[in-house]
Amino acid sequence: MKAGFVALVGRPNAGKSTLLNRFVGQKVAIVSDKPQTTRNRIVGVRNSESGQLVFIDTPGIHRPLHRMNVRMVDVAVQSISQADVVCAVADATEPVGGGDQYLGTLLSRASAPLVLALNKIDRLAKPALLPLLEQWSRLARFQDLVPVSALTGENEQALEQALLRHLPEGDPLYPADYLTDQPERSYVAEIIREKVLRHTREELPFSSAVLVDRFEDTNDRGVMRLFCTILVERESQKPIVIGRGGTMIKRIGTEAREELERFFNVRVYLDLRVKASAGWREDPRLLDQIGVRDDE
Repeated sequence: MKAGFVALVGRPNAGKSTLLNRFVGQKVAIVSDKPQTTRNRIVGVRNSESGQLVFIDTPGIHRPLHRMNVRMVDVAVQSISQADVVCAVADATEPVGGGDQYLGTLLSRASAPLVLALNKIDRLAKPALLPLLEQWSRLARFQDLVPVSALTGENEQALEQALLRHLPEGDPLYPADYLTDQPERSYVAEIIREKVLRHTREELPFSSAVLVDRFEDTNDRGVMRLFCTILVERESQKPIVIGRGGTMIKRIGTEAREELERFFNVRVYLDLRVKASAGWREDPRLLDQIGVRDDE
């Protein structure tokens, strides 16, 4: 049996969270087409006959402009040094650029085996794969380079076998029914934030967050009551989230509530408020509260 930690690292929007959900077989990390969607380290477990892969999904490596982003990038960099195998996830639809070269520099410092998952091949003509793989092979000492599609599952098994090959032998690190380390409060906040990302303008993804103010377990009427605040940075952003006549906040709340009801398998009462808090991305206390913690 093989067992160990696999760090999923890469540039923003490369598909790391989609790949994690694909391997775990259930949605444990939110996804969107906005970069920097993942802000926290998320553990997801994949069990097979050959072993147990404990995936660590990390924020995308980017140039940090706020304290929040510094913490996000630190999480990703630290995961490279702590994992048994490092799986670099790259977007096959994007040309190899300076950010990828910086990622290659970080990967070259890793002592763990390196595997490249060249993602989104479902959106690429097959003749373009070989030149891309050749370019990536020069950026770091990859033991394996696997073209995959996290969306369709193409080559999922090939990637799994490549990762298992480099894991140490050992007993499972988690019970067979363990899926993720995501606390329920964090999962609630992330599902709501996913709906905000889906429906609001480009300026909001980076400057919005969700706080779970009160989490009431299922009562005797079978209802879970959740009271949450959507944070934005400026008063002018509040109407974007609320919408004309409250239409946007209602859409966000309805979609989030329906997904949370499916996940928890109970009825959910969801109360959403919107609050402006200038400079919250620089506030250490608030960053701790939303789970973007400083590991130092």
